[in-house]
Amino acid sequence: MHQDTATPLPEPRRWAMFAVLLVGSFLPPLDFFIVNVALPSIQHELGASSSAEQLVISSYAALYAVTLITGGRLGDLFGRGRMFFVGLVGFAAASLLCGLAWSPWALIAGRALQGVTAAIMAPQALASVQAIFPEAEKPRALGLYGAVFGLASVIGQALGGILISLDLFGMGWRAIFLVNLPVAFLVVVFGIPLLKETRAPRASRLDPGGTLLSIVTLGALIVPLIEGREAGWPWWSWLSLAAAPLLAWFFWRHEGRLARAGGWPLLDPAALRAPGLGRALVIALLFYTIAAFFLLFSVYLQNALGVSALDAGLVFLPLGIGYLLGPLTTPFGRRLFGDWVNPIGMGTLAAGFLGLAWLVTTTPTGVAPPSVPLAAILFVIGFGQGLSLPPLMRMITGRVAPAFSGMIAGVASSTLQVSTALSVALIGGIFYTIRGVHDDPALTTHAFTVAILCIAACLAVGAVLGMTLAWQPGAAAAAARRTSDA
Repeated sequence: MHQDTATPLPEPRRWAMFAVLLVGSFLPPLDFFIVNVALPSIQHELGASSSAEQLVISSYAALYAVTLITGGRLGDLFGRGRMFFVGLVGFAAASLLCGLAWSPWALIAGRALQGVTAAIMAPQALASVQAIFPEAEKPRALGLYGAVFGLASVIGQALGGILISLDLFGMGWRAIFLVNLPVAFLVVVFGIPLLKETRAPRASRLDPGGTLLSIVTLGALIVPLIEGREAGWPWWSWLSLAAAPLLAWFFWRHEGRLARAGGWPLLDPAALRAPGLGRALVIALLFYTIAAFFLLFSVYLQNALGVSALDAGLVFLPLGIGYLLGPLTTPFGRRLFGDWVNPIGMGTLAAGFLGLAWLVTTTPTGVAPPSVPLAAILFVIGFGQGLSLPPLMRMITGRVAPAFSGMIAGVASSTLQVSTALSVALIGGIFYTIRGVHDDPALTTHAFTVAILCIAACLAVGAVLGMTLAWQPGAAAAAARRTSDA
């Protein structure tokens, strides 16, 4: 393996460079959430069927998830700044196609292209943290990364509603896509002179076999998880899920053979064998089971309590505030608690969900929980989520050499996307099985309580695993040194 060329002093423009790269972390989740509120308008204007509406969301989510590892490795090999701008320009072109879509399938094609280009753009900011920041500044940089990620998740649906209601220049729902164009233009104009390129030395060509196998393997897992429940779990979904482990085995064997032959695999097996990395990725998988909560809480609010869609969105506001503040307190928490910040954050998350389960079960059926305790609990959940994410990313990316920052950033982001799909499929499946086909408030409330207890259990296991890593101070740095010397 090889490592990035060492520099005696930190890059003086590193914070300005990072600010530009953070756009790549902001736009992908923003465009995932912003579409939700536009679906009724899209259906009305384009005549989209319910299955086409689902594809508008799932085509983006699936292709984004399966391409993230490749996008991260492209940054390692050909330059993180270059791949950021390639992804950004492609994302702008895809947004233009979405904004001008003349049919449901044109919109779906644009969304698919958005997913691919977002996956090229998104990992570069996280990868650059390892490459351009000294150790003392990495917690602050990762805190900003988490805050921006949370900001995109919080304002996505609100911004979509505002743009549609303003009906700028008569564009209606199309404005949610076309607004990306001036943002991309400004970032290109001001960012190209600013960014200094970082990459792995002696860049080689991409591993085409590994790239294809990784996309097929993740697709076999992700697509049925996203589409299966809506389609009634047809035979192809079970066949695809059964094939995923076999495809993963072929992929791993291919990467091992390529590494032994002196090539440049998409996922370097030696880097992935870094001590503690497997546990850190399992923690990431458990951490994002919270993705199911956003869907199920909305169903509970609207179906069990009769809350309007607008008011249901406002209920999430305390959670959003907590999510924004959590990452900003991470550097301070790290000074106090060191590597224990992530398990503390995940423990806080688990406690928040236990508190929510208690509040829901002690409130009479069909009655909204008291607003002040509910807001406080949602703030705790958001704060715990925001506090956990930056150190979790550090736990993962800090275990490999900077030359593999893009690779591991793609792996980390892809793990979160897989967790999203798994949690919605499995925990969502538990919810809908208990709830049944009828909108009975009592059954919906019971199903929601069971679902959030499942989320709390996953987070508690993740916190325990995080504690086992926190008991090994310096393991991440030692692992990174070993991968750089291999």
